Amino acid sequence: MDQLLIAGGRPLNGEVRISGAKNAALPIVCASLLTAEPLKLTNVPGLRDVTTLVKLLKGMGVESQRSDQGLILVGADIHTPVASYELVKTMRASILVLGPLLARCGSAKVSLPGGCAIGERPVNLHIKGLEAMGAQIRIEHGYIVAEAPQLAGARIFMDTVTVTGTENLMMAAVLADGVTILENSAREPEVVDLAECLIKMGAKIKGHGTDMIHIEGVKALHGAEHRVMPDRIESGTFLVAAAATHGDVTLVESCPEALQAVLEKLREANAEIEEVGNRIRVRMRGPNHGVSLRTAPYPAFPTDMQAQFMAMNTVAEGTTVITETIFENRFMHVQELRRLGANIEIEGNTSIIRGVPSLEGAGVMATDLRASASLVIAGLIAQGETSVDRIYHLDRGYERIEEKLGLLGADIRRVAGEEGT
Repeated sequence: MDQLLIAGGRPLNGEVRISGAKNAALPIVCASLLTAEPLKLTNVPGLRDVTTLVKLLKGMGVESQRSDQGLILVGADIHTPVASYELVKTMRASILVLGPLLARCGSAKVSLPGGCAIGERPVNLHIKGLEAMGAQIRIEHGYIVAEAPQLAGARIFMDTVTVTGTENLMMAAVLADGVTILENSAREPEVVDLAECLIKMGAKIKGHGTDMIHIEGVKALHGAEHRVMPDRIESGTFLVAAAATHGDVTLVESCPEALQAVLEKLREANAEIEEVGNRIRVRMRGPNHGVSLRTAPYPAFPTDMQAQFMAMNTVAEGTTVITETIFENRFMHVQELRRLGANIEIEGNTSIIRGVPSLEGAGVMATDLRASASLVIAGLIAQGETSVDRIYHLDRGYERIEEKLGLLGADIRRVAGEEGT
């Protein structure tokens, strides 16, 4: 397996272009199942998860064409509304085909996603919502088997905020008979981006971006063109990397309005932030003060940025506290950061980080996507060489991260890892 070798201690400087958002692209790609006409997408990131999802849709009958101009998806003939375990197990976002398949085809067979390294992501809210819309659902041999000749609008209250649940039910509702109201829905920018794409396809949606989404079903959707929003988590990762290395970096084609919680924490850490249009510049004004934070659903601080800030806090002044409220196992990067010399204690869902003067390079292993990013940031901070193994996690959510960091002055390279790593 490939690994990254990082010689740390260099500040990052320059400009970097932010890619399209993985967490917006995946549900939008699934929206191609809702129409027989072409869906033309631009700013789609070249990521492993996107490639896996397109492969999954191909098995169902969706034709795809990728070029420098973007990705064209045509679901004229959905002949096999089945998502097999072999592909679903590699990417839990595959559950997002359930709603559109059921709405378009009247039936769907989707593998249960299985385990997740960072904690439980139950699909019961997806199933409960679809059942409220009239679907007959059963679990057979590890698969969700759903049938509904015609979904009907319903008022659905979700017990907890779920991004993929909101997206799945919204896609199902656009072709349902009548009005669907999703209460306690997710407000994330990626949910809004999906809604905007569906509206371009002819859907009638209001309230996206609030906790109550109103969908009036239509008989059919048509083709459309849509540009995927910038990736706010990639943006945040590069901002933290720049601040942690005491650099001066400008993000190009980013999304400041979707990053306010992250930007405020960076300012608290003693970073100077400039926002101009879709550009964000970050510079450290002096010592790294570190920040305590608590994750929560949007617009609060995102769980997907928790690990990156922890890496920055390892060399901050004083003591900081990070509380994780979304996923129960999202501190697996702590043990790896300790290998670099970090002083971190865990108490339940809280980590206590006492800043040390510096980190020292060592071999570390990625355990999930955002943990990978935190280890890269730690490697950029550390003195000496750090090797990060299992970077296939990183490739799921960051497009050519070593190339982008290299353009900012990082000493980082990808190499083929030793057998068995």
